[in-house]
Amino acid sequence: MKTALTIAGSDCSGGAGIQADLKTMLANGVYGMSAITALTAQNTTGVAGIMNVTPEFLGQQLDCIFTDIFPDAVKIGMVSDKELIRVIAQKLREYRPENIVVDPVMVATSGARLIAEDAVEVLEKELFPLADVLTPNIPETEVLLGHPVATGEAMTAAAAAIAERYHCAVLCKGGHSVNTADDLLYSEGRAEWFRGKRIDNPNTHGTGCTLSSAIASNLALGHALPEAVRLAKEYLSDALGAMLDLGRGSGPLSHGCRMMR
Repeated sequence: MKTALTIAGSDCSGGAGIQADLKTMLANGVYGMSAITALTAQNTTGVAGIMNVTPEFLGQQLDCIFTDIFPDAVKIGMVSDKELIRVIAQKLREYRPENIVVDPVMVATSGARLIAEDAVEVLEKELFPLADVLTPNIPETEVLLGHPVATGEAMTAAAAAIAERYHCAVLCKGGHSVNTADDLLYSEGRAEWFRGKRIDNPNTHGTGCTLSSAIASNLALGHALPEAVRLAKEYLSDALGAMLDLGRGSGPLSHGCRMMR
């Protein structure tokens, strides 16, 4: 059985973070493992608190995983502390896994800041160059480039600029656009659009975590990156289209929608 590892924060409400990642990996046919970077106290209405693990403990988690059940793909999500980022980068250089998907989580769907200011520079310097693919949304793309990204042409230029800067593929996610859910994959000098139909569902907690984990799962299964993205978008559409409605805020997706048909 193919395996995938998520390195991310825990969401006690189950909609995002490692909980969403592990559900997504199972639904996409791989065995999921996790290394927890932080505990969060959150629900569908927002984030109440974040407690990071120590760098030493994160390193122990990663050593235990890589020396026993070596992952076929790695997804990296919320890492809010620069020392934790350095540990992850060190372990990736040491063990050299393939199919590294980095979701540069900076802001929660609720708007809460999930990364310290001084950690962004370390993230860009230490972790991004190790990625096979980055999956920023529009707000994150704007943070990385320092200017607005408001059109399809701007998304293409932005993805190309990020890909050139970090020498990896970039999936610029258009879900924060007003009328579309189109994503732009820039890989090996080529831009490819993945068109999506915007689903009228206010419950979008954990969409970024889910998409990046689905991409990692499909890479673990041996799919080429464009096919992995296509399959991941189809899964995300199914999970959104199931119209699960839980909680008092922006609720979670139905990660097991395909299992409950």
